[in-house]
Amino acid sequence: MSDYDLYYWPVPFRGQFVRAVLAYAGKTWTEADAASITKMLNGAAQDMPVPFMGPPMLIDRKADFAIAEMPAIVLYLGETLDLMPASPALRALTMKTVNDANDVIDQITLDGGREMWTERRWQDFVPRLRKWMSIWEETGSRHGLKADSGFLLGGEAPGIADVVTATLWATMSDRFSKVKTILEETAPKTAALSRRVSGLPLLARLAAKAHRDYGDAYCGGQIGASMQKVLNP
Repeated sequence: MSDYDLYYWPVPFRGQFVRAVLAYAGKTWTEADAASITKMLNGAAQDMPVPFMGPPMLIDRKADFAIAEMPAIVLYLGETLDLMPASPALRALTMKTVNDANDVIDQITLDGGREMWTERRWQDFVPRLRKWMSIWEETGSRHGLKADSGFLLGGEAPGIADVVTATLWATMSDRFSKVKTILEETAPKTAALSRRVSGLPLLARLAAKAHRDYGDAYCGGQIGASMQKVLNP
């Protein structure tokens, strides 16, 4: 029996952060199909394992505990799987990184498809994207991150912040050539960190599975198609 049940759509996007933490920790999970997710979302809050508006939602089978919202899930896994730093300051910075990543994917999808990407909108957004990348680069630099070694918050081994960073930037860079080019130019140490961590065997296996299962998809719907059109020259 799997350790967890994950409710998320068959695309990488927000759910891939949860998958990555589980994979890095060597845990197993079962993924609900789209029909089961839709049925749960259309049901009453009192019938849900945890009241939530949209996936991801995770059930820890052993603990008989359910939690939703990507940052909350990652915090729960970090705490229960002993993946968080010991220092309160670094724990806070870890969660800042997770929440920043959640903000970036909201913005890269124009608030979940509130508008569609055009070349003009993309060019207007590029300075903001570079600012986000520089935040990662400066955070790592302050904690000793180098282009060929080290981790975002200076740990002796990859932690939650590193797994989340790699999932954010490596997944987008792999699917959108414009993002990859800007990342390499703006935040080379972050780009190198993302390659190193995403290349770890368990995470590389997860990325390969994502390509098999989802192809080149990043997120669904019209916004996904819009991104593919504008972010790949």
